[in-house]
Amino acid sequence: MRAHPKQVLITGSSGTIGTALMKRLLTEGDEVYGVDTVANQWEADLNKRTAIIDLCDPSDFDVLPTELDMIVHLGAHARVHQLVQEPKYAMENLEMTFNLLEFAREFEIPEFIFASSREVYGNNDKVVYSESDTNTDRSESPYTASKIGGEALVQSYDNCYEMSTCTVRFSNVYGRYDRSDRVIPQFIARSYRGEPLTVYGSEKVLDFTYLDDCVDGISKVIKHFPKVTGKTLNICSGQGASLVELAHEINEQTPRNSEINTEPSRPGEVKRYIGDITTAQKLLDYQPQYSLTEGLSETIDWYLDRPSLIEELTSQSVA
Repeated sequence: MRAHPKQVLITGSSGTIGTALMKRLLTEGDEVYGVDTVANQWEADLNKRTAIIDLCDPSDFDVLPTELDMIVHLGAHARVHQLVQEPKYAMENLEMTFNLLEFAREFEIPEFIFASSREVYGNNDKVVYSESDTNTDRSESPYTASKIGGEALVQSYDNCYEMSTCTVRFSNVYGRYDRSDRVIPQFIARSYRGEPLTVYGSEKVLDFTYLDDCVDGISKVIKHFPKVTGKTLNICSGQGASLVELAHEINEQTPRNSEINTEPSRPGEVKRYIGDITTAQKLLDYQPQYSLTEGLSETIDWYLDRPSLIEELTSQSVA
């Protein structure tokens, strides 16, 4: 239990990270409220705490509690390839962030956590990235631009309106509560059925973060917020794996051995990223607990208990 419980509003609360974070904060004694466009399909008990609204419509905000200590803004259109095809969703990401910041300013909600992404680092010759390694010249996609712009908006409210903020940058978070077209759910479902695994970019090396490590990082930010006010933190595993290595690891942990095919990387995709987590380690004592092998084992077990979900996932294409 937290020594000083907080009143926390979480956007994107029906998603992968949002569901796990709501459950974690409730066990720690916080009073938690959720916001999403859809009901939570994984943990029905969370729906009584969840408002189904459109964050792009400020008039919907009338149903939200205002006596809050903190907003954790996870909600976003988060499929890079989708936003390349439909860039209007990048503008909606910015609009949602702006509306939430204005809501926080109006009701004097003092603390704001913004969920950003390793996409803000773009592509260059580096592999391991610290928080200062961003550059708008490397804005690889509309999604990237929406996160860079979101970070700038959040920092401006910190500077202008005495709002305490922190930005956390995630990287390829995976685990339970995910029925999306992301690479790990897709590879698990297809490997289980013995279908070919298609790797878009054999050169890609990425930082895959198990869900519980991500949520632990956010919980530590909330607990030690005065230490991280005004700062940006990489919350990830600090380890890298190629997509080909990922495919082989999943093959080894599922009953069938799928063929692995490679295709060129698609437009807008970051090709190399490992997060430098030194800042989070120093300020929060953040220490990821799951290796890729261990995290995949937990994740695969969760999916194999849900064969209908595997069937659903194999009807999708990899995002």
